[in-house]
Amino acid sequence: MTEPSLADWLARLEALHPREIELGLDRVASVAAHLQLLAPSAPVITVAGTNGKGSVVGALEALLTHKGLCVGVYTSPHLLRFNERIRIGSRNVDDTDIVAAFEAIDAARGNVSLTYFEFATLAGLYLFKQRDVDVVVLEVGLGGRLDAVNIIDPSVAVITSIALDHQDWLGDSLDAIAREKAGILRPANPAVIACSAPPAGLTAAVEESGARAHWLGQAFGVESAAGGWAGWVTSAGGEQRRLPVIHNPALLAENLCAALQALECLGISASDTELLEVLPALQLPGRRQQVTVGGVRVLLDVAHNPAAVARLVDFLEAEPCEQKTIAVFSAMADKDIATMLELIKRHVDAWFLADQPGNARAASAAAIAAQLRDVGVSMISVSRNLRQALARARSVAAPGDRLLVFGSFHTVAAALTWLSREQEKA
Repeated sequence: MTEPSLADWLARLEALHPREIELGLDRVASVAAHLQLLAPSAPVITVAGTNGKGSVVGALEALLTHKGLCVGVYTSPHLLRFNERIRIGSRNVDDTDIVAAFEAIDAARGNVSLTYFEFATLAGLYLFKQRDVDVVVLEVGLGGRLDAVNIIDPSVAVITSIALDHQDWLGDSLDAIAREKAGILRPANPAVIACSAPPAGLTAAVEESGARAHWLGQAFGVESAAGGWAGWVTSAGGEQRRLPVIHNPALLAENLCAALQALECLGISASDTELLEVLPALQLPGRRQQVTVGGVRVLLDVAHNPAAVARLVDFLEAEPCEQKTIAVFSAMADKDIATMLELIKRHVDAWFLADQPGNARAASAAAIAAQLRDVGVSMISVSRNLRQALARARSVAAPGDRLLVFGSFHTVAAALTWLSREQEKA
């Protein structure tokens, strides 16, 4: 009999539990305890927040790897392949290792029901233990307090921005969402708070947690500088250190600086030379990622809530396009699409909208088109899927134009697949 493939396992996981995500720690913690995963030997950095988590995680992985350390990284969601969620030594873990981890978890869980996300989290922790990594970096999938990664006590916790998103799960106010994010904090352990405008609920939750807080603007911070940004961090010994000028317009300075502060809290300091070798070149898939196809600049961004779109607008204004900007857009129906469109509409000359067949969460292209018309936009094309929308947008784009793809991870994933085919043709 043929052994189940990773694709077989993922299909099984989707059917094992009625929900992909079910917040709560008891079930996943019990299985983790059975597998002896609850107390990693390596230091752990856990990253929560509404937007910016990927930038912090990417910077941590790049800097620690540059220093010769083996880093285990767990993130979600993935763009193209499940394997992207679990990285060891700057490489996605292969199918065989993930399947072996799933088999071990399945054997250990007994009658305990686990979600897709919980299986994935445990697989990451299992493989990090097997490989004896030097540092573990965990990205919260949803919220913080009840997210599966929170079964692990972090050596350092990082909280990025707080904004309205996933209100059905986390609450409908910034204070409520902030308290969920702050659930990753631990008494007496360092906490790096990279929220530029912290709601009162976050301030209170950090104080109540008993964590040793390092706030943006106090323990660390950024400031504009010619050619990029500069800033400062505070060492574990309490000494302030000035940073060199760093230029990376694709990634937010406060997120990169938060990663540096987290390393300082671990007692790991990256030299100026290391920072200048790593950070300016750091590029993350789908985070203001730029590719050129046939003279057309393609800008990919997973921005899927108003706060993230506002940051995308900042980038568009800092990196203007002399000719047309053509948007390919699709988003989930539970997002605040109207606000997203209102924020960015003046920067887009034409819109190509797409349905996502098979994705029950996605808003219909027709519904998004109606919202665009409500805010005075008329240059709209509606397609039956993202591949068609991308092809149509590309057909009207001329050299010097910018093709902007955003709205969801699904949207960017489709674009990356399409781009790969276009580059093969060239």
